[in-house]
Amino acid sequence: MANRYSRPRPTAAKPTVLKNTRYYDPINDFRRRVARRLMRLVFGNHGQPTSDPLPAKGVYRILVCHVSHSLGNTLLLTPLLAELEKVYPAAEIDILTRSPIAKDVYGHYFSVQNIFTMPAHGVGHPFQFFGTLKRMRKIRYDLAIDADPLSQTGRLLMLLSNSTYTLGFSSPKKHGEITHAVPLPSHLESKGRRPVYLLRSAMGRDTAAEYPVPDIRLSAVEREQGREALTRSLAASGIESPGRGIIGIFGNATGPKLLGEAWWTRFLQVLQAQHPDYSFVEIVPASGKSMLSSKYPAYFSSDLRKLASVLSGLAVYISADCGIMHLACASDVPTMGIFTVTNGGEWGPYGRGRHTIAAHGMAPEDVAQMIAAMPEFTPGGSI
Repeated sequence: MANRYSRPRPTAAKPTVLKNTRYYDPINDFRRRVARRLMRLVFGNHGQPTSDPLPAKGVYRILVCHVSHSLGNTLLLTPLLAELEKVYPAAEIDILTRSPIAKDVYGHYFSVQNIFTMPAHGVGHPFQFFGTLKRMRKIRYDLAIDADPLSQTGRLLMLLSNSTYTLGFSSPKKHGEITHAVPLPSHLESKGRRPVYLLRSAMGRDTAAEYPVPDIRLSAVEREQGREALTRSLAASGIESPGRGIIGIFGNATGPKLLGEAWWTRFLQVLQAQHPDYSFVEIVPASGKSMLSSKYPAYFSSDLRKLASVLSGLAVYISADCGIMHLACASDVPTMGIFTVTNGGEWGPYGRGRHTIAAHGMAPEDVAQMIAAMPEFTPGGSI
């Protein structure tokens, strides 16, 4: 019999599961429940979930977990770093990543202290994997962030950290309790904006304010060296003056995004006729082979920052959706990203002078006409 003086314990309302709808999948529901229990068993409760905003003060050690290792995804994390430097200017930022170019991309951010680089495949390099994890776990963090809305690996690594506050997106693909879980915004697809939205939402800040753009933080010296390299490239082809500016063309892309030399030939015939007062330079891909039959002055470098330095000297950069497109954006170049397959809302460049060209099913001549009319090509435009 219950003590008449005791109060009944409040029970938390459980979310209603619509088991009789066509959206219910009993197998996936069972897998999610098992995964949640295993996560609690292995990691325990990593801080109690709270609806309170993240504190604006007292956060000095931050860990960002971002395991994607592609060039584009690596660069698209930099807006979050810029936002962290803005809201926590006295903090030190560590990054846990699998990107082999992380030091080239993040190393010039003043607040970044440690970059823990995990092997791309931990199973094949267990000593490196656990050694890196051990070094990360020695540090006590005030805030750990799982910046990717889909990767469960990033969530697992964040839960292995020693952190007071843990922040990440809540979605069906994420398991493990964290202190601050933010619903995935359906109205915001941009890979570069979403991590910034995550932080702003958790802090109760304005999520509609202007978003930082990708930035590799080139120095003035690097930019000058890039301009000099472009001048040498033009001179080697007998071009003494770049005219109104240099347009960079990168003709490579992966899989179905590759447009092909015939496409670019038709495109460039129209663009050159529209703007004969510009010089054109091909940016040669990592293979070291021209995609345009060596018809134009060219530049090649296997060094990421040297390549970014050269891109920064362009008047306009043009390519299909690819990692070098994101590098051009991060080098502060007016960028025209041509999208024929992938989602421009998710992967497209954003910010001043950056344009997503939706070219699905369009002829290359029509795409060239569209780009030729952009404000970056008009006198007094926003180059």
